[in-house]
Amino acid sequence: MREHGGNLDLAQQRFGGRAEDWIDLSTGINRLPYPVGEVSARAWSALPSRAEIDALHQAARHAYRTSAPIVALGGAQAAIQLLPQLAPRGRACILAPTYNEYAGVLSAAGWDVHEVSERDALAGADLAIVVNPNNPDGRCLAPSDLLALLPRVGRLVVDESFADAVPQLSLASQADRQGLLILRSFGKFFGLAGLRLGFALGNAADVAKLAVASGPWPVSGAAIAIGSRALRDDAWAEATSARLARDCVRLDEMAREQGWALVGGTSLFRLYETRDALAAQEKLARGQIWSRVFARNPTWLRLGLPGSEAEWSRLAEVLAR
Repeated sequence: MREHGGNLDLAQQRFGGRAEDWIDLSTGINRLPYPVGEVSARAWSALPSRAEIDALHQAARHAYRTSAPIVALGGAQAAIQLLPQLAPRGRACILAPTYNEYAGVLSAAGWDVHEVSERDALAGADLAIVVNPNNPDGRCLAPSDLLALLPRVGRLVVDESFADAVPQLSLASQADRQGLLILRSFGKFFGLAGLRLGFALGNAADVAKLAVASGPWPVSGAAIAIGSRALRDDAWAEATSARLARDCVRLDEMAREQGWALVGGTSLFRLYETRDALAAQEKLARGQIWSRVFARNPTWLRLGLPGSEAEWSRLAEVLAR
């Protein structure tokens, strides 16, 4: 398995404690999740209907401000797994460093994969991958710059898994353009990663291929019910975006007091330059707070945002030791 956050079992093996004892800040998942509310018995017992899936698609179009063709999938990761099926194998260029599943999935499918550090180096690729905002450093590219790249590549995939709080960065409204595919994650911003829900938006032909490849029931009845409700809750989304913006400032100040320098981040996680990331991770882990480190960058430490005031207090206490 490739290196990821969320590996809390590793934290428990090394430092002890039960899962419920830990504050997991190793992921970019909102720790104050959307209130699920009641889910009907039918959502658990019946196969999802076409009408219910269509209603979920309409809710996603509402949230992402688009009329483009769309397909619901079992998380953005499910869309990544299907990317090799969209076109014959060729040259894939990934704007890096970024989420490592793209290179792994495409390489396993026989693609010629290259990681590049500049946007213009993506030109000429049969498949170009950009995560915007980027994971883990929060790099952002303007929509106009991405659209300018579109004629220069065979297909451009823009992963907007962390774009919910910055809708001005999204290309979802342009997703029906030929050669453009947008991926969205539901679970991160809404804090319900275990629901396994995401979306792909693109032109009709690409979306139809993904729909066929994902099968007749790509998401669960519970995911449809909760997702349809949450994606139309504009008031919750606006309040959450505002809270996350404040919390980023709060966490950055706490990190600054530790002597950590901000590298970048998104509204759901921050990336810091430390003297020794493993030492910083161990300090936090002794207080049962889990963080993310990177083998390629031994001074980088990534932290998600605490949720409740109790979590913020515990983080402050552990950092003060």
